[in-house]
Amino acid sequence: MGVAKQAAYPYRLNLARRIRRTGLHNAVAATKTDMKALLDLRVYYEDTDFSGRVYHASYLRFLERGRTEWLRSLGFDHRSLYQGTGLIFAVRQLSIDFLAPALMDDVLRIETDLSRTQGALIDFSQKILRGGDEIAQAAVRVASLKNGRAVRVPREMLGSIERSTVNRDA
Repeated sequence: MGVAKQAAYPYRLNLARRIRRTGLHNAVAATKTDMKALLDLRVYYEDTDFSGRVYHASYLRFLERGRTEWLRSLGFDHRSLYQGTGLIFAVRQLSIDFLAPALMDDVLRIETDLSRTQGALIDFSQKILRGGDEIAQAAVRVASLKNGRAVRVPREMLGSIERSTVNRDA
């Protein structure tokens, strides 16, 4: 990263320092079990409100990270999809239940599981856990878009999903 970009994005440097200090590389540990992606992350001050509880909009960022890691577990990433095909994913519908508050310094696990695919849509079931306790659950529908219009989920991605599902059922 050039000097000009470092000055424009000082939070990147601070985040990198925090990650090294806490021992959580990338502030994240991601694994995949069949079609479920697991993402561990720590709650930072920037994620909380004045009371030290996670601000409600921060949960949406956590869930987005979980879906991004799910996509990576299939061998895809947002940037390559967009640069190669112009494809993006946009949240079309989201329902979230807050069951208990997350607090500053908590380590949370984001579980992202595929519910179904249909045409241009992918439905996810997501959970946020602290320890073994579920503190939030969400149902998220994303649409596959190209040039602002809905397009079918790419065959290559459906093939990766199919292979992962076959491996799970084997």
